Amino acid sequence: MKNRKSLGQHWLKDRDILMDIADHASADDTEVVVEIGPGLGTLTSALFQFFEKVIAVELDDRLAENLPKSFPGKNLEVVHKDVLSLDLNELDLPEKYVVAGNIPYYITSPIIQKFLHTEHRPEKIVLLIQKEVAERLAARAGDYSILGLSAQIYSNVTLGPVVKRDFFTPPPKVDSQVVILEPLAQPRASETTMSLIKLGFIAPRKKLVANLAVGLKIPKERILQFLTENGISENARPADLTIEQWANLEKSIKN
Repeated sequence: MKNRKSLGQHWLKDRDILMDIADHASADDTEVVVEIGPGLGTLTSALFQFFEKVIAVELDDRLAENLPKSFPGKNLEVVHKDVLSLDLNELDLPEKYVVAGNIPYYITSPIIQKFLHTEHRPEKIVLLIQKEVAERLAARAGDYSILGLSAQIYSNVTLGPVVKRDFFTPPPKVDSQVVILEPLAQPRASETTMSLIKLGFIAPRKKLVANLAVGLKIPKERILQFLTENGISENARPADLTIEQWANLEKSIKN
């Protein structure tokens, strides 16, 4: 079946890789997985080795119609909708469930935000995404981005195997990598801290003091005082600060 470029469709057919992704998605006492963009059903087949039920959310009408024909007798529920506009309350989700999928890069961030901020969070979110984006999600101080900090405030993030572009049909322009997010019962920082982080990243390459002075409408001299109080260099850039430093900085400014 011809892929639709507008939906970022690239078929992954290597059985070993698919089984590895499904294995990463498996979780104790969890029998249901929500698969995003099942496509031809290659990952779906692997997921059925670890889960009793697959809820497959597929936007492409051709694929949504054909998918059930590949899994007669299996507990497969196909939801023909855009996952980003899907109300999760419409799904018959048990207390514990997992999210998995091979997804295009342009919806990576909104999908992660959707499932990390829903009231009924999954046990795991296991995605095969663009390698560069996976690395940003798991970055450390010096390489942080809003995406990485946001993900790590609300989940534990680890990286799985790299999947070379040659394993896809048609091959994408870049390699992919599995990323595993395990939502936390309590976030590592508050929404107020997240708001400060967004102000700090107004211009990611500029010094933090300049960004916060503009975003908070506070003189640079006062911002420098806050940085000094928290042991942060006046030359620090937003990518340099840890979550703990952002949280402490927010408290200083608030007080």
